[in-house]
Amino acid sequence: QVQLVESGGGLVQPGGSLRLSCAASGSIVSTDNMGWYRQAPGKQRELVAAFTSGGSTNYADSVKGRFTISRDNAKNTVYLQMNSLKPEDTAVYYCNAHIRVPRRYAFDDYWGQGTQVTVSS
Repeated sequence: QVQLVESGGGLVQPGGSLRLSCAASGSIVSTDNMGWYRQAPGKQRELVAAFTSGGSTNYADSVKGRFTISRDNAKNTVYLQMNSLKPEDTAVYYCNAHIRVPRRYAFDDYWGQGTQVTVSS
């Protein structure tokens, strides 16, 4: 069974930094399109940053220049370095990945359980 486990959320003051981690574990043949989404209270889930199939990155306009996504393919882990945090970055952050498991040719969509990020003074 495949799991995505996030860590690194918490409470931080405006202007501060946090680093989120997401590790995929289980019986995995291949991972693709690992990335981060977030959902604030009363709002829809939105893309924060993600790798594309070609290896490039996509960022939400609101986080460009402040957040950086990176990954360790050997560990099936993706990171999100968040700097210059603002109160509007407060949300539950979810890890997402397309993962292929044994005996399946298709990639399936997997989500982590979410980690709370609160930016407040």
